[in-house]
Amino acid sequence: MKLYDKYILPKVVNWACTSRSTNYQRAKIIPLAYGDVLEIGIGSGLNLSHYNGEKVDNLIGIDPSEEIWNLNQNGIDKLNFEFTFVKAFAEELPFNNKTFDNVVITYSLCTIKDFQKALSEIIRVLKPEGKLLFCEHGIAPDKNIKNLQNTINPLWKRVGGGCNLNRDIPTLIRENGFKIIDLQKMYIPGWKFASYNYWGVAEVK
Repeated sequence: MKLYDKYILPKVVNWACTSRSTNYQRAKIIPLAYGDVLEIGIGSGLNLSHYNGEKVDNLIGIDPSEEIWNLNQNGIDKLNFEFTFVKAFAEELPFNNKTFDNVVITYSLCTIKDFQKALSEIIRVLKPEGKLLFCEHGIAPDKNIKNLQNTINPLWKRVGGGCNLNRDIPTLIRENGFKIIDLQKMYIPGWKFASYNYWGVAEVK
């Protein structure tokens, strides 16, 4: 699996995240970011074109995989704000307390092993009035789809780099130190078992 994880998985994940429907979802949440921003799980930088350069001063994008970041084709030299890529895990953010106005996470919370620790770290690095901006796929409301998600999740997680189909995104955010102040949810085009999306804004309780 090491060769798969290093050479094949980054391309698979990047391909899966480039659909028109997920790009449309990114456009709903990323332009809200402002000031000093941290993006968790930046991947190959698919969110970069959606940031509003008139609102963002500085963006740091982290990802544990340099291989997927090296797939970047988004012209970071053309960004009109400062940008830095840092190889790091969400569970151990290499930043000082109260550093960021916003933390952005899109289609990454499903893969983080210790999401409790990651959310605790996000709280630590957010400024007192800072916001968490999120867009994720997760557990579906329909019983049959939910049962399918639970059934295939072990295999899906194994071949999908740890991606979980059945995480209850709003609940895990609320139960780990945040108050959700805006939440929207719906199926987007795609495989129904992987296309129920949650997106919104949360603040520290």
